[in-house]
Parts: sequence; C-alpha cells; structure tokens
Amino acid sequence: MIVETLPHTEAHALPGPLLTELTALYASDEEFQQLSGEFPDPSDIRPEQVAAALAEELAQPTAEVLLARSGGRLVAVAVTLDRHPDPADPDPWLGLLMVHADERRAGHGRRLAAYVEDRFRTAGRTGLRLAVLENNPKALAFWTALGYQETARRPDLAHGRACVVMRKTLAARATP
Repeated sequence: MIVETLPHTEAHALPGPLLTELTALYASDEEFQQLSGEFPDPSDIRPEQVAAALAEELAQPTAEVLLARSGGRLVAVAVTLDRHPDPADPDPWLGLLMVHADERRAGHGRRLAAYVEDRFRTAGRTGLRLAVLENNPKALAFWTALGYQETARRPDLAHGRACVVMRKTLAARATP
C-alpha cells in the first residue's frame, strides 16, 4: 500500500480523475453514509459534495488528507488534524478513515491507521484521538481491536452527533 498526501491547492481544488475516485470511495459505503448523515442522499453521492466535504476538512489549518493506494487503485482515505480546534487538547486527531467497500477485510484500514500512528509517533506525539459515532458498532469494534480506548462521550463539533471519543497511547518504538 502506498500512501500519499493530498496536496494543498488554492480553494482545495481536486483534479477530476482524483475527485472521481474519491466520490466512488465515499459512495461505496452507503451504510456509513446513512449513519453519518453528512450527505443528503447516501445512495447518490455527487463529486461536488465530496469536494465540498474535503474542502471543509482542509479548512482546518493543520488538516491533512492521506490517500492510500494498492495496485494503483484508491482503496482508503484518512483525514488527520495535527492540532484539535480545542487548544486544551494536546493530541492529534484522526478525523476520518474510510476504506472502499470492495476492499474491506484486506487490511488496508489497519495499515493506514498504523501509518498515521507512526507518522505522529515519529513527530514525538504521545497519543492519537478519534471520535466514532455511537451508532456505528462496527467502527467501535475496529478501533477497540487496534488498541484505542474510550475516554469520553460527547457530540462532535461539526454536526452535534453523539460520539465516543477514543485515544491510543503512542509509545515510542523500541530500538533493536
């Protein structure tokens, strides 16, 4: 799996072919889209909606969008925040990790999560947080299996949805 950072461009413009790939990835997970409520019609997600959603994410000064490819195909996307909007929160956040529905159970989500963790660990960060929608038991099970632990329950900042806040300690890697 190859991970690349989505370059920051003026007005967060996305090249057409990449936007087509991202739209297909977002649309592939209709179940999650129904749970999240971020798109008016989860069965008909449009490129302009995905572009707007990513532009909103990238409006955060420390946001980064990571694109994971396998065999040249976009298989997953992650959105990270180096700094949370709450200045009292010292940890970086993983705002989104989505795997294309056709690529599930192939380990892409685990590998992308490990990649994000390693990047923050290498940068000297000691923990990583994320929020999971309370109505998404599959995601809760996934993150728990990766070692994340619940720290709080509260509404998310963007939409007020009920969330479980989770954190994983990023211990320094042992050197041989």
